Amino acid sequence: MQPLFRAAAAALLFSLGPANAGDMATVEILGFSADGSLFAFEEYGVQDGSGFPYANRFYIDTASDDFLPGTPIRVRLDDEQATVELAREEARKRAQAISSDNELKENLGFQAGWNDVTELSADPHRMIVNPRPIVPPLDDPLEFRLEEVPVAQSENCEGMGDTVGFRLLRIGTVAGAETAILHEDEQVPPSRACPLGYRIAGVQTFHPPGGEPVFAVLIAVRRVGFEGPDHRFLAVTGKL
Repeated sequence: MQPLFRAAAAALLFSLGPANAGDMATVEILGFSADGSLFAFEEYGVQDGSGFPYANRFYIDTASDDFLPGTPIRVRLDDEQATVELAREEARKRAQAISSDNELKENLGFQAGWNDVTELSADPHRMIVNPRPIVPPLDDPLEFRLEEVPVAQSENCEGMGDTVGFRLLRIGTVAGAETAILHEDEQVPPSRACPLGYRIAGVQTFHPPGGEPVFAVLIAVRRVGFEGPDHRFLAVTGKL
């Protein structure tokens, strides 16, 4: 009976079609601190399965690529009647002690490249951009490549597909420039749940007045969800 039950359940899920979809978070760049030492972004949406709204804010030290103390800030309102706007406002309030939204907004930087999760024509694992909107360019091209790497599967992810980590490379684009590994997973943190794949979502750059320019690479994480694959975001930062 058990195999028949599984087959019937699979048939039911298939018949639900588009209504049975995963949760694709919306991502928003919050900006940088005035000196470029901090990068922040937000993801928000409605959790599939529960219908609860959530909002997560990430504050990253651009030099070390580490989260600032007390972050990420994660808010989920366990009420189907609550709105995403309420979750976002709660996350915003909690975050002001870390960095004011006004300062971040004044230092948004430049969105040098962006590929939505729905983009089918672009290479999901490679992005090359001009760091600033200057033509002809004054800067060397900035190129990133992402590679998915096998990692040990946690007990919570058994039977849910092959979970993977990632390696992010900064490619040398001029003669004599070396390729550098910006990030390489040996294991994946529990906060990523059960990741099934990754893609480069975008590149944000910032040139602080009198300071060293910085970048943030936004990466979309496809992971196991309740009703289908979910998408969440992370960022890898560094100096230009």
